[in-house]
Amino acid sequence: MQITERKYLAAHNQTIGYEIPSLIQNYNFSENKGGIDYLTKSSAVYSSNIEGNSIDLNSFMNYELNKDKFKVGKEIEEIEHLIEAYKFAQNNNLNEKNLLICHKIFSETLLIKSKRGKYRVEQVGVFGKSGLAYMAIEPEFVEQEMKTFFNDIKELISTNLNEAEVFYFASLIHLKFAHIHPFRDGNGRAARLLEKWFITEKLGRDFWKISSEEYYKVNQAKYYETINLGINYYELNYDKCLAFLEMLPNSLK
Repeated sequence: MQITERKYLAAHNQTIGYEIPSLIQNYNFSENKGGIDYLTKSSAVYSSNIEGNSIDLNSFMNYELNKDKFKVGKEIEEIEHLIEAYKFAQNNNLNEKNLLICHKIFSETLLIKSKRGKYRVEQVGVFGKSGLAYMAIEPEFVEQEMKTFFNDIKELISTNLNEAEVFYFASLIHLKFAHIHPFRDGNGRAARLLEKWFITEKLGRDFWKISSEEYYKVNQAKYYETINLGINYYELNYDKCLAFLEMLPNSLK
């Protein structure tokens, strides 16, 4: 399935899409909720938490206030690098080259230097408590899949989309990227960053402020359940994708 696919758009509109304009209108984008700097840090903390980082937002912000009194550990560095990647994205266009730069930035504590900012050359799977949950596409096909993926993003960026369509395609971008799983590590962080990056390309810088990462963390069980559409890349059933596509708009509530 390509991310330009409109097959599920009508159903998405019926379940939540028609609500999106009013959800956006009622969303608090004011500085009273927190400026973009604070909310970027929040996004990075929650996205890292989803991947097992134990530093909560309160702890990280207190560290920020007292940096000179703390010894910086790996988990703090991991969050700081992801913040740096978000800031890079906020000041650069969404394209393949810039995504790879973001990955190189935020994966410093995750991967050896030769694998940062580069697509994987090994087979990877996603494993849970019960064993293998998902097997990603073979490494020899990753680069071509990503070329197609970013050609589709380029097409979507140049296409006139309404707000409901932007959120629909942003969620598909997140979902498809997670299924390709192009990196050795850092795929979840990259998928969540890409989703928000696409929204801001289409609707403006204020949308970096939405709390999608926090929503995914709070609803982590549902997040993992709905992103899982099959045992491997070739058996994904996108007819079951609506539950996942509804999560992003629900983060505006």
